[in-house]
Amino acid sequence: MILFSRGSSDMVFSPDEVREALFASLDRLGERRRVLAVPPDFTRYHSQAGTLTELAWEYFGNRLVDILPAIGTHYPMTDEEIETMFGKTPRSLFRIHDWRQGFATLGEVPAAFVQEVSEGAINYSIPIQVDRLIADRSHDLILSIGQIVPHEVIGMAGHNKNIFVGTGGSESINKTHFLGAVYGMERMMGRADTPVRRVLNYGSEHFTRHLPIVYVLTVIGKDENGKLVIRGLFIGDDWECFHQAAALS
Repeated sequence: MILFSRGSSDMVFSPDEVREALFASLDRLGERRRVLAVPPDFTRYHSQAGTLTELAWEYFGNRLVDILPAIGTHYPMTDEEIETMFGKTPRSLFRIHDWRQGFATLGEVPAAFVQEVSEGAINYSIPIQVDRLIADRSHDLILSIGQIVPHEVIGMAGHNKNIFVGTGGSESINKTHFLGAVYGMERMMGRADTPVRRVLNYGSEHFTRHLPIVYVLTVIGKDENGKLVIRGLFIGDDWECFHQAAALS
């Protein structure tokens, strides 16, 4: 289901338009009592995910109970980074992802599937892993917030990569990255349909359909003055949301 879809190469979203689009989309979801936000970390500062997370806190108030930056294997965010990126969002809401031990394995993508999508380059299975905070099913909404942008490991960053890699375990992160390297990063950069994306999509289809994940996706560009602006905003829980954002990006 697509909740909001708007963007073009010459569009510029104003702060009020971003707020209205997000709030209207969240209205359509109905009442939610325990919300988890999963934005990227400071390395994706320009994604505008910090602003959107702050708006989610403004909308939900104390119903936004946890914020889990999708750090992958990066260092945890500092207090200064959190304040710079997320504004007035309370520091007490932020959790730290532990990619070595703090994850749960939801299932495994079969080796035969990995071999098929990699055109024979890889023949091992790949686990689908997420932070335990996501896996424990204690939230009735999980907002995965981030930018759709060309990426060397998967083709286009964002969407379920934010969940499976950003909050994944060491084995899932290492194996998906190696798949991208062996298949050929130059064959994937800027493409929405790649072997790594197909592996993550398999994980979404088979192991996370029970989770209330909604994606909030931005497409960022520069205006005539060189300032970074939001060119597109896409909100929904399905593949089409990602495909539209990727096409614009």
